[in-house]
Amino acid sequence: MKLKKAKQDTLRFAGNYVLFQLVDILCRSLRIRIINRDAVDKFEKENINYVLAFWHGTMLLPWFLNRNKNFAGLTSKSKDGDLLAKILKKWNYKVLRGSSSEGGDVALGLMVDFAKNGYSIAITPDGPKGPPFKLKAGAVVAARKAGLPLVLMGIGFKKKKLLKSWDRFQVPMFFTRANVIYSDPVFAGPDMSRDEISKIIEKCESKLNELQVQAEKF
Repeated sequence: MKLKKAKQDTLRFAGNYVLFQLVDILCRSLRIRIINRDAVDKFEKENINYVLAFWHGTMLLPWFLNRNKNFAGLTSKSKDGDLLAKILKKWNYKVLRGSSSEGGDVALGLMVDFAKNGYSIAITPDGPKGPPFKLKAGAVVAARKAGLPLVLMGIGFKKKKLLKSWDRFQVPMFFTRANVIYSDPVFAGPDMSRDEISKIIEKCESKLNELQVQAEKF
């Protein structure tokens, strides 16, 4: 039994290693055009933390682009979340586990704590189970509680494969063109009412979908 478990552990380790190498090589092969990155460049140059939000189905490239940048990333507690967490750790993310459906309040508290202590936060606001392209409150609320700007990120690939998952997960083809479009920073003040925050959430959802449509035009 011990020998069987050791074999399973070895195969699992090898599989995770190969998966990471494939994802890393794939992302490095993309021909990327980045639009409206001035605000993000300014934040990074001046060591200003921020919250970055992008749709779950497009997350492969955003995670890659923000590796080694003092980011904390939120992943679900599912098996898919386990795989993503292992990749993010290799990209030097501080990985937080939780979602809107399980561990959400704890995860939100952790995001705010890390944001207040020197980390930027990356989040897929329609994850981990959808509905797709519907922005849940977490990104806006975390930015508000931590006093950080929120930046939205649209991602498009010229050639890609769409998986049969709830988010229609996008896997780009090797060496294809990719568009990355940032929004201007969004600020949610601590004195805003619940109605005002709700309106910001609606506006952010609309804006992120707009960015996504623009990014997919080649």
